[in-house]
Parts: sequence; C-alpha cells; structure tokens
Amino acid sequence: MSERYAALKKLSDEFLGVFNRADIDGIMSSFAEDVVYEEFYGKVSDGKAAIRRSFENLFSDRFGTIRLDEDDTFIDADAGKVMSSWHLHLEMDGRPVALAGLDLLYFDGSRITRKLTYVQARAGLYEPA
Repeated sequence: MSERYAALKKLSDEFLGVFNRADIDGIMSSFAEDVVYEEFYGKVSDGKAAIRRSFENLFSDRFGTIRLDEDDTFIDADAGKVMSSWHLHLEMDGRPVALAGLDLLYFDGSRITRKLTYVQARAGLYEPA
C-alpha cells in the first residue's frame, strides 16, 4: 500500500467520523475553499459557505439521528479519488429509512475539492423506450 493510498484512506475515514458525529465544523475542515458538492437530488453547491448551509439543514434534527455506514471503498491514489459506497440511516416522517448510495471524493492534498453523491432509487424515474 502506497503512502498516498494510506493517506487518502485516513482522510476518508476521518470524514466519515465527523459526519457520523454531526460535527459540521469537522466536516467543513475536510473541504478546500473552492469545493463543489453535487448532492444526490441534483443541487450543486459551490464553496464552503453554501455547503455549510446544506449540512446544517441535513443535521437540523429534521431527519433524526443520521448515521452513514460504509460498505466498500475504492481508492485511486494516483488520481486522488475515493469512491465510498454506503447506507445512510435517518428518519423520514418519523420512520427509520436506509438509503443506499455512494460518494465520489476528489482530493487535492488533504482537502476535498469535489464531492459527488449518488443514491439508489427505489423506483424508476422513467419508463424505458
């Protein structure tokens, strides 16, 4: 295992840890100033201030206790990319829900410059032609 691979694994594990503690300041310290966050429902947030608002909304108790359980992680150390598949546990309408998805994290040094989030849909969004 290369040093860069180990460093990226450590950074992604630290990000997961601060996320699961709902530590917004810790989450924000993971991001570069010019970070871009593409959320699973299509919203794109540019810069830390916009991203902070997204995470403050997520952790506003609207969804109860939120926990992200990582399933698999793939790391391309040369490209500075981490892909993590996961299950997100939260509450919707007072009922527990688990969403399956993945994040693509792009790193420049020790900070995330781009975060793309995808979630598996329970129903198709369109009918095949």
